[in-house]
Amino acid sequence: MLIGIALLPACWAVSVAVYNLYQISVESAMETPFAVWALPSGFVLWVAIYFLLPRPFRTYVLGHELTHALWAMMMGGRVGRIKVGKNGGYVELTKTNFVITLAPYFFPFYAFLVIAAYYLSSIWMEVESYKIWWLGAVGFTWAFHVTFTLNMLSERQPDIQEHGRIFSYAVIYLMNVLVIGIWMVLVGSPELRSFSDLLARESAVAYNYALWMGLSAWIYLATLIESLK
Repeated sequence: MLIGIALLPACWAVSVAVYNLYQISVESAMETPFAVWALPSGFVLWVAIYFLLPRPFRTYVLGHELTHALWAMMMGGRVGRIKVGKNGGYVELTKTNFVITLAPYFFPFYAFLVIAAYYLSSIWMEVESYKIWWLGAVGFTWAFHVTFTLNMLSERQPDIQEHGRIFSYAVIYLMNVLVIGIWMVLVGSPELRSFSDLLARESAVAYNYALWMGLSAWIYLATLIESLK
């Protein structure tokens, strides 16, 4: 819980940094308006499908469990049986930690597949002419991740309970916003160094403010206790 509380200023800092990065991206993307609207159009399309048509819950569960498996393998674990059903699923792992447990809530599995397919295809074919459609597909799959993640977090999730709500929500929010910032760097004009500089600056501001507020609260509390003696 204490670590989760300590991460709250970081959540604020990364939010401000990504917002500033977004402003830079929009200003530099005005020359290609179709590309600018491709990703949000795909995002809105999925949101409409999510609310108007039956929801493909099994597809989400499959991506959820495969994300657990992917991150476990990246961290040296082995994957056993995977079960996917209409009411949920599970995956057997030889290793787990908070990153593996919370990964499905911040790692957009299907968007990752779309991004990987695009860059792998660029090795042996020209893909620039398909960039608008690709951005639309990324927005579509990203919205899939966002809508189902919000839906799952509105219910009681064992993954969240395992590490505590405050810590889990802070990590999930922080990582989701970081992914958005990294995505802007990959497809836009901002450089990674610009993003890291923004993160460092806003983190310093946020933690200095949090420290000052914490000290002020302790001083006020100590003064109040002393006056009551």
